[in-house]
Amino acid sequence: MILILVLAFIIGWHSNLLAQAPFYQGKTISIAVGTKAGDVYDLYPRLLAEFWTKNIPGNPNIIVQNVPGAASLIAANQVYNVAKPDGLTLAAIYPALYFDQLIKKPEVKYDWAKWNWLGSPVKSNHLLYMRADTPYKTVDDVRKASTAPKCGATGVASTGYYMPKLMEEVLGSKFDIVSGYVSGQDIDLAVERGELQCRAFTITAYFAREPFISWRKKNFTNVLIQTGSRRDPRIKDSPTIYELMDRYKTTDAGRALAKVILASGDLGRPIVAPPGVPADRIKILRDSFEKTIQDPALLAEAERRRLEIDPTAGEEMEALAKDVMATPPDVVANMRKLLGG
Repeated sequence: MILILVLAFIIGWHSNLLAQAPFYQGKTISIAVGTKAGDVYDLYPRLLAEFWTKNIPGNPNIIVQNVPGAASLIAANQVYNVAKPDGLTLAAIYPALYFDQLIKKPEVKYDWAKWNWLGSPVKSNHLLYMRADTPYKTVDDVRKASTAPKCGATGVASTGYYMPKLMEEVLGSKFDIVSGYVSGQDIDLAVERGELQCRAFTITAYFAREPFISWRKKNFTNVLIQTGSRRDPRIKDSPTIYELMDRYKTTDAGRALAKVILASGDLGRPIVAPPGVPADRIKILRDSFEKTIQDPALLAEAERRRLEIDPTAGEEMEALAKDVMATPPDVVANMRKLLGG
């Protein structure tokens, strides 16, 4: 009888320990990144992975897996539809993928408003650079040119595509957009080879890595435009899109279109989980993201790697995602025309 009671106590004690063990203990979290390794959209999740684990109860392993293609649409579809909704598979995707859903692209297999938004390490204002040896020194030059400059893009939801198209719509400039590149690095190589003249992407990336560090030293490029409400002090001679919309007297419809397009900058570089993940695990991931992004060790390493930190909380991103999906039909119609949907 005593033996039975001892065994029962041991079993109960062991079961209680198991019940108290954190869910993430002994597990591995995978982050599917929608671009090639080395792209700045890849560098941020890799930085997070190094520090995030210590703030998650149970200290899981965190690995990054690259799933490049279609401006991260492939990674988004994969995680949304294939991954088990257990909080162990996350995605790092482009912030403008809601474009594809708003214009009803058949390739879209996700609902933007139903992602579980965990956070973004940085907001993303954008710029458009141009090779300095071209005749296109300003947006005025692009507006007046008889031959449109060639800009590269990975897909419709990439800055490389929608920024030139937005400029055409609200500023009257013309671009020849060559789409289908796998990553931004491939576009930059094409610019170096002279196959392209321009690319639009984030200001963060322009100051974070090569070849741009060397390009700036050699004056290889000019920045024609930026999207912030105020000029970034590092490119203070480049006008904002808002200054140029005032100069060219952009219509109210054009400004409404610019507002929904540029909202992607506030979403930054999203880290998301698919729908269906238990609420307590989403809270763990959000809370631990907030702690990680304020970690002095991460901030020091980000500075060393030239990666800016300007985070957005998951709750704020969730509200913004729902807001953009409520875009009025007339603005969506203009967006569809702009993006060729």
